[in-house]
Amino acid sequence: MYLTKEEERIYDGEHGWANQICMRILVRLGELFNATKLIPVSSAHVAGVSYKTLGDAPAEFLRALANANGKAKVKTTLNPQSFDQEYLSRKLPKDIREKQSNIIEQFRKMGLTTSLTCTPYYLERPKPGSHLAWAESSAVVYANSVLNAWTNREGGPSALAAAIIGKTADYGMHRTENRQPNVLVDVRNLLQNEAEFGALGIYLGKILEDKIPTIQGPNNVSETKLKQLGAALATTGMVNMFYYNTQLEREETEKISVEAKDLKRTVESLSTTEDVKVDLIFIGCPHCSLNEIKQIAWLMDGKKVRSGTRFWVCTSRYVKEKSEKYVKRIKNSGGHVLTDMCTIVSWTEILGIKTIMTNSAKTAYYAPTLNKAETVFAPLKQCLKTALEG
Repeated sequence: MYLTKEEERIYDGEHGWANQICMRILVRLGELFNATKLIPVSSAHVAGVSYKTLGDAPAEFLRALANANGKAKVKTTLNPQSFDQEYLSRKLPKDIREKQSNIIEQFRKMGLTTSLTCTPYYLERPKPGSHLAWAESSAVVYANSVLNAWTNREGGPSALAAAIIGKTADYGMHRTENRQPNVLVDVRNLLQNEAEFGALGIYLGKILEDKIPTIQGPNNVSETKLKQLGAALATTGMVNMFYYNTQLEREETEKISVEAKDLKRTVESLSTTEDVKVDLIFIGCPHCSLNEIKQIAWLMDGKKVRSGTRFWVCTSRYVKEKSEKYVKRIKNSGGHVLTDMCTIVSWTEILGIKTIMTNSAKTAYYAPTLNKAETVFAPLKQCLKTALEG
């Protein structure tokens, strides 16, 4: 890789250990993928924030970086942690709360924005064509596909390194030639609700490898459905972007056929139980937008959550503050709008939650492993029908 003289000085340690180790992470990554240089990024987004998935050793590395005066040079946001401050923190052991708080404190010392959301694009929408260093896989696919920003699927350490250096290696999704669609998927007559878009992502992620699909589907599709599609694509595969209802330039492009039976089988596979008695109904993976909060509040208005059932909606603090009157309606119905956390990286098993119902294909895929829970996968309206009395 070519490094400028200033980059060489950082690499050699003239700007301190924290900058040196971060530069070396980026250079090593660039060498692995045959990058020829580093390029500036306008923002970074760091995953690996929940103590449940991070653990103790990486937390010590974060402390070392912070103590060595590692500082973010670009705006950098953080993925969700393992609990919210108002509702769940009181229900968890003290040592878990303290270890999670310590992780957040180290990030704060390094100048990262403690946004604690997997949808940083709701806080500030990146400009089309801007280069990013984002680590949350669902946000990466959304940024490349819906927002026309440019980012690889960074790991947590490389995203943090990019934040501190202000640059990332120039390879993969940062190169025009690597962003061309090379497979056509026609599902125009198959998809209806957001859960089916998620199921399609789970199915395609398993067979596409790292190919970039052009998906021909229904017109006038909401960004919520595209968000669920992208999150699921990233869950089961290495797809970093997709095109939706765009014209292909090459006639000879590979075509993949998806049939109704494929989608039906995938939907069914995302439920591990048929038990209609669920402990938790969870909406908000990826975190809900303002429009989703409005829709949920409207559907819940005047109704009550069934006794013995928990109903959680996860979003960012930013969106929650913007949707105060809708949050109040959800709360009045017996639901909880939680911030800073995501259920799949939280401690639901400690709370005795054994069955989770969700409209998120990503959650349904991960919950049996990460939450040790049975899953029921269904569209939003069916989730609400199960959650509410009457």
